[in-house]
Amino acid sequence: MAQSILSTMSRALTGTLVVTEPLNFWAGKRMKPREEKNAEPVFEPATGRVLHQLVPCGAEEVDEAIQSAHSAYLKWSKLSGMERARVMLEAARITRERREDIAKLEVINNGKCITEALVDIDVAWQTMEFYAGMAGTLTGQHIQLPGGAFAYSRREPLGVCAGIGAFNYPFQISVTKSAPALACGNAMVFKPSPMTPLTAVIMAEIYKEAGVPDGLFCVVQGGAETGSLLCHHPKIAKISFTGSVPTGKKIMEMSAKGVKQVTLELGGKSPLIIFKDCDLENAVRGALMANFLTQGQVCCNGTRVFVQREIMPPFLEEVVKRTKAIAVGDPLLDSTRMGAMISKPQLDKALGFVTQAKKEGAKVLCGGEAFVPSDPKLKGGYFMSPCVLDNCRDDMTCVKEEIFGPVMSVLPFDSEEEVIQRANNTTYGLASGVFTRDISRAHRVAERLEAGTCFINNYNNNAVEMPFGGYKMSGFGRENGQVTIEYYSQLKTVVVELGDVENHF
Repeated sequence: MAQSILSTMSRALTGTLVVTEPLNFWAGKRMKPREEKNAEPVFEPATGRVLHQLVPCGAEEVDEAIQSAHSAYLKWSKLSGMERARVMLEAARITRERREDIAKLEVINNGKCITEALVDIDVAWQTMEFYAGMAGTLTGQHIQLPGGAFAYSRREPLGVCAGIGAFNYPFQISVTKSAPALACGNAMVFKPSPMTPLTAVIMAEIYKEAGVPDGLFCVVQGGAETGSLLCHHPKIAKISFTGSVPTGKKIMEMSAKGVKQVTLELGGKSPLIIFKDCDLENAVRGALMANFLTQGQVCCNGTRVFVQREIMPPFLEEVVKRTKAIAVGDPLLDSTRMGAMISKPQLDKALGFVTQAKKEGAKVLCGGEAFVPSDPKLKGGYFMSPCVLDNCRDDMTCVKEEIFGPVMSVLPFDSEEEVIQRANNTTYGLASGVFTRDISRAHRVAERLEAGTCFINNYNNNAVEMPFGGYKMSGFGRENGQVTIEYYSQLKTVVVELGDVENHF
């Protein structure tokens, strides 16, 4: 089945795809909705066309998927780490071979440009390979006790985990959550964003083709109600969520009732600090990478760009020139560097932030408007010209709130102490960045920034080997890196007595 829709992707063009196949997956196959009601349209961002009518999973379907996952977990968890690794490596191989077709489907559903989507699929198979490599290394500890007794610890799986994904990296997130979970011996029921439901089921079919037990990676479609059913289900041991702070709070509250483990990867309003001694060319490139990937719809983007006052004029001149040159248009064309935003409401929200910024005194140096490409089939798409805002202040709405669109707010600063205080003056703490040639300053600033990641002289260089997650209201727990194994496993201590038991009674 993984080849069915993918086999048409080599010929696919923007504005041509309609998906009628069911997008749920459990018990080793796609599952039709029990009832064709409460369907919601799924749009192609580049055209505004309807791609699919999505029917959300109800309580019976969610329960059926979880039961299927639990049955698979009982088999998968009994395999050795090396046995699990071989299956995961096969899934990585299949994904790598089909990267172009998966990327095209991702573009049609998500709106990002094909050059970015190809990188996303590469990150996905690399993530599978990384955690396949870790599966055989999961060990406990031996502890010698007095009198010849000893103890040892076992690292064991949690059971059935729930993954709830976001619209900005649909396929990649399905792997970011499932690969460490499966490496540890768990099963997963994954709910993609209802705006981007197309590619998670492809991942489910690839896992099946690679040889996992039927049900090990299930996909249930739907919105908030379906997510709530996952969080409340007694057989779900853990929830890993990527999305907004308000939704993260609700998931945390629901999970607390069942004392379930939670990983939350939430929003951000990250600072990017550019000192006057930086390599200006690299700093400009970094600012563009920090703001305009995936049309600015990236949680860790460095959207508060603090520039030391002495270099503000040359920085603005160059960053505006580069921003104006970004090719916006058909996301399936290799020449495009910015595609369409995910939805009309998200486009309107971002445009509204620009309007509000102007009212509060910001100056639009370029962009910030709805963009209509010359291709007539794209006239209904959700395009926005990338925007640079000058004359910004820390108290402006565009500086305080997450926009999730291609809007860069530039702010001047004078001293290191001042900019660190301003950078940390936020409820978020997902990422941060600093550009400077002074290596001591770079590490000094990185230490003081209150964020889960600090990029020095680059930005958004997120590799699977590195832990990723937030401080403060940007969430807790980590994804990627070796440490994530700890969030998908639990420790059991076994105490062994070789002699007689002491009798105190």
